[in-house]
Amino acid sequence: MLMSSGGAGPALPELARRMRWVILVLLVAFGGLAMRLWQLQVLRGDRYRERTVSNVVHERFLPSIRGKIVDRNGVPLADNRPAFNLYAIPKTFTPAVAAELRRLLGLSDEEVEQVAGRIAAGMKRARGQQVLILEDQPRERAARVEQERFRLPDIEVRHEPFRYYPQGALAAHVLGYMSQMRPDEADELIRLGYGPGEQVGRYGLEANFERYLRGKKGKERFAVDARGQRLDEATAAGLIQGDRVTEPVAGSTLVLTLDAELQKIAERAVAPAPAAAVAVVEINSGRVLALVSKPSFDPNVMTGHLTRAEAKFLNDDRRKPFIDKTLYAQYPPGSTFKFVATIAALEDGLGQEEEPISCNGAYERSGTRFRCTAAHGKLDLLGAIQHSCNIYFWTLAERVGLDRMATVAKEYGFGVRTGLGLNGDNPGRIPTRAWYEKSSNFKIGYTINSATGQGDVEVTVMQMAMAYAALGNGGTLFVPQIVDRVVRADGQPVITYQPQVTRQINTPPEVVDLWRQGMWKVVNEPGGTAWQSATSSLVTIAGKTGTAQVRAKKKDRESPPIGSWHPSYNHAWFAGWAPAEHPEVAIVVLIEHGGSGGKVAGPVAKEILEGWWTKVRKRPASATPIVDRLLELRHPPGAATPAKKPAKKPAKGGRR
Repeated sequence: MLMSSGGAGPALPELARRMRWVILVLLVAFGGLAMRLWQLQVLRGDRYRERTVSNVVHERFLPSIRGKIVDRNGVPLADNRPAFNLYAIPKTFTPAVAAELRRLLGLSDEEVEQVAGRIAAGMKRARGQQVLILEDQPRERAARVEQERFRLPDIEVRHEPFRYYPQGALAAHVLGYMSQMRPDEADELIRLGYGPGEQVGRYGLEANFERYLRGKKGKERFAVDARGQRLDEATAAGLIQGDRVTEPVAGSTLVLTLDAELQKIAERAVAPAPAAAVAVVEINSGRVLALVSKPSFDPNVMTGHLTRAEAKFLNDDRRKPFIDKTLYAQYPPGSTFKFVATIAALEDGLGQEEEPISCNGAYERSGTRFRCTAAHGKLDLLGAIQHSCNIYFWTLAERVGLDRMATVAKEYGFGVRTGLGLNGDNPGRIPTRAWYEKSSNFKIGYTINSATGQGDVEVTVMQMAMAYAALGNGGTLFVPQIVDRVVRADGQPVITYQPQVTRQINTPPEVVDLWRQGMWKVVNEPGGTAWQSATSSLVTIAGKTGTAQVRAKKKDRESPPIGSWHPSYNHAWFAGWAPAEHPEVAIVVLIEHGGSGGKVAGPVAKEILEGWWTKVRKRPASATPIVDRLLELRHPPGAATPAKKPAKKPAKGGRR
């Protein structure tokens, strides 16, 4: 009762002071919180949103349909079929998932290693993006993965197009195959728009025309929940900005000059031979109608299904199935090359059609004895071509010299690439005197060997085909053409290729006519090296045989058992055309280490040309008697006068 009312005075200011501190602390706290919220939502909002969206919004590539490869008549040679492919996300592909996948599908050790390698490559590039781990899986495996999604939530089965070759191994070296990108090329290919684990064209046209065939991938963006399950489109719409789906663009189709029917005929014809090559080209355009390299491979096996055992078997094969024997492998051409010495001698006035040269079976120069195939006696030029007398052409070669023959050979396309630009397209080798003198002293034997396509002369089958096409068409050397046009999926042309001329060869027509007459006699007159073996009652054939020796020595190398192969056996050649009077196609057949050209390669050429005439050209057998056809060949219709003998001209330097 005696307390003073003024006692409350000191307590109120203290309380007010404390309240001010509390309010200040709260203001600072709320200010800091506001600043943090502003920082998170304004300054870093987009970044965190992207990070959040990236966890729930996924994207995957939509494969494009690879362009077809078809023959000139639209027959598919490379196409696409549906397949089951398995995809996984590297960051969620744990050892436990790998073990479960192996158990569930019964994966082999090789497949387990393949999966591990692709996951490791994916971890280096995009840990959160799906990568292809197993392609073209059986339906049973795909069904198991779908049924066990609760155990393998991040393994996805996709139904996608897969490359396949409906004709099997037909024209395999021309078409090529596909395989997974290698680790050493992955970074570069991904920069070019390829997806991890995507297949790439290898070899042949699949590689050369990759940019036209592959098309352009599409992209799909979708959202998932915390369990990885897809959200419906309405829910995902607020998370996905921009286009949800970008449609893929299909690749373009390659329309080839090849004829699938003729290709089958050619491959059947060489089936008994362990190793062979065939080229058939249109004489007046350079378009390739058939191209065979044997032994071959099945591109269906090479495209995603090649096991280590199969790869080892192919790589260990001494016949080299991965080498294109029409374009990359080079061989001594033997007597098919004799036209070079013939043209050089006739052009320079150092040889005459009716000049007789004696052959006693042997030819000695500088202490070396060169042997002919027989003692032919006296022969004129046409008889020498018919019987393939080496001594006759060795004599001509000594007159014109090595360098003159090299000049003619290069005019006809030897020693340089053909321009087809496929599988190596080897230039071969045409030696000159300067070439020999770089490493040794020049010997006359080098000239003699070169005249008959031996020694250091090496050519490709395609070069020989284009050279004989030029002989058959009057001197136009074409660039071989195997793609006619590139067409978009909607049918619109992208590129149309026209025949290309390498050069116009100025060999006098009367000189070429003599060689053509000799080729006719080779096939169609008794004593010719292809008489009977290549003579046809369906279509007249003109040609030249060649039996090219190899450096290895073996007692029976000239006449090996039919169907046998050994590196010491001779190469069998046939080069020619049909019909003989008015050539339409040129053909070259090489039976690698097959023996005699007339006995071995001649019948193969005959079978192919008869198939071309009756099944491709669909023409009946010629009814013109052989004698009349020979007269027509000597005096072609429309010619004002018979073919003249080449006038003799001064020698260009004499013996060299």
